[in-house]
Amino acid sequence: MAHIDYYFTPLSPFTYLAGSRLEDMAAAHGATITYKPIDIMALFAATGGTPPKDRHPNRQVYRMQELERRGKLSGLPITLKPAHWPTNAAPACYAIIAAQNAGTGDVGKLAHSLMAACWAQEKDIADEKVIKECLTAAGFSDDLTSTGLLVGAEVFAKNLEDAVAAGAFGAPFYITDSDQRFWGHDRLDDLQAHLEGRI
Repeated sequence: MAHIDYYFTPLSPFTYLAGSRLEDMAAAHGATITYKPIDIMALFAATGGTPPKDRHPNRQVYRMQELERRGKLSGLPITLKPAHWPTNAAPACYAIIAAQNAGTGDVGKLAHSLMAACWAQEKDIADEKVIKECLTAAGFSDDLTSTGLLVGAEVFAKNLEDAVAAGAFGAPFYITDSDQRFWGHDRLDDLQAHLEGRI
């Protein structure tokens, strides 16, 4: 059975635009997923990346055009300049980690609902109320925002170390148990081909 370590942040619009494709292909191929939310700015700093606001204007213009195109192609609604972006993603990431540990609901649905809250619904994913709503909708207890805080913080820090050690440098980043690495939602077709044994 294949396994995928999934490094991501709810702050990434391209991760949001992947929708549920990762979960769908994992289910189709009997693969398992470990969700590893990360501090994307810390990952950039550790691996030579540049935050969007510090990129050359040419790259910033291209990014906005690409987001608009990818939004239309994905069929997912997206706000190109959300009211609450960037924000502190740590509380949402802690909740995802706590939910994965709890194992009682749908982690993929939780992660995507938090991204949708940011990128489509103009909500602040640092707001405990928003996180609680997403937890409940995905089948988890909303008290994970408090009971999972300590473990969430510890694992969140370790996820960053794991990401750097494993070779990740952006989000979304998918790494299989055979150390095949795929960066970006636009590489999900390649990941699928790998799972099918075609590459």
